[in-house]
Amino acid sequence: MAALTNGEIRQAIRAVATTRKEKTLPDGEGHGTGRLTLILKPMPSRVTATWYAVQWRDKKRIKSKLGVYPSLSLAAARKLFERDYAVPIQRGSSIKVAGDSRPGTVADLFEAYTDALKDAGKPSWKEAKKGLNKIADTLGRNRLARDILPEDVLEVIRPIYERGTRSMADHVRSYIRSAYSWGLKSENDYRNTSPRRFRLAYNPAADIPTEPKVVGTRWLTGDEYVRLYRWLECPDTPVHPPYTRAVRLLMLTGQRVEEIARLHVDQYDRKERIIDWSKTKNRKPHAIPLPSLAAELLEGINTNEYGWFFPSAKDPSKPVAHGTLYAFMWRQRERGVIPFVTNRDLRRTWKTLAGQAGISKEIRDRLQNHTLQDVSSKSYDRWSYMPEKRAAMKKWDGFVRSLLARKRLRLAA
Repeated sequence: MAALTNGEIRQAIRAVATTRKEKTLPDGEGHGTGRLTLILKPMPSRVTATWYAVQWRDKKRIKSKLGVYPSLSLAAARKLFERDYAVPIQRGSSIKVAGDSRPGTVADLFEAYTDALKDAGKPSWKEAKKGLNKIADTLGRNRLARDILPEDVLEVIRPIYERGTRSMADHVRSYIRSAYSWGLKSENDYRNTSPRRFRLAYNPAADIPTEPKVVGTRWLTGDEYVRLYRWLECPDTPVHPPYTRAVRLLMLTGQRVEEIARLHVDQYDRKERIIDWSKTKNRKPHAIPLPSLAAELLEGINTNEYGWFFPSAKDPSKPVAHGTLYAFMWRQRERGVIPFVTNRDLRRTWKTLAGQAGISKEIRDRLQNHTLQDVSSKSYDRWSYMPEKRAAMKKWDGFVRSLLARKRLRLAA
């Protein structure tokens, strides 16, 4: 059969509008194997014209929709059919699993990777998207992802390293490596429904060495803990109040910075004095009873109209970013008004001081939602440990109150 023309399509649409009978218009040869087909159907107020890739396989007809005419023109439909369906039909593969056969660009890969992070509920997806967007501009957004070489990655990382920002250079390497690692796995992931394929052969950042990891050891002594806590209660410089409250809650609970920064009214049970997170860094739900000091702190806060305990100073519709809390603490450290400490050090401080308070490491791990690796904990133990957590937080509350009281007595003396 001869190839279709636009004139034949328009004539057939008029005929179907008159006869009210469905009509199929094949484009060229291919009966017995497969070909591009336009199917016309009469509707109450119009005639629809839909492009399909049609295949005959095991004596059955299989269809895959390409688009609607005239939005998808005859020329564009032919191009799409040749690009994505002609080869699978020739091979005898099912067109049901055929898709866009063009290899993806750097921008395609990075976008698909951050979308996967977002779909998985990873809180880091926004930061990764922002970082990879800048990296794509340097590597070349429209370059094929499979064409990127280790030398290209080094050209991105080396200037950052030479500026003295070694941790940032390592972050960039990590972003690229993670995106390509995801891309390689996605090529063979039957659960992945993305039409874009990247045809990656290797990970260009895989063999680039990482910066040596510096394991933090800093934690606050009792006196330093009290000094910081008291300054946060009454800072000597104007500070957005939610920021000081958020850091105090970090000190009192030992939780992750991101989880405290994003605390929402829906996550706090005032009656039970429990914070309940449905999503956390390790993907496991987490709930903690609050020590009375922390409960008093939260109950003294009026959440804003969006329900945030610690809203951003710039955009109240959003919670404070954990990076903002880091920056706020850095500025005070540089002024010398608080001990030298990072927000992550506060989590280590809680772990250490809570041990001094007599709380077992197992319960401290559970209160901080550290992943327990033994088979029993991972696969069988479903007890909430809430009574044990309450007892531990009560002991911790007494310990902190004692610290704060002793400091007052020393100042009075």
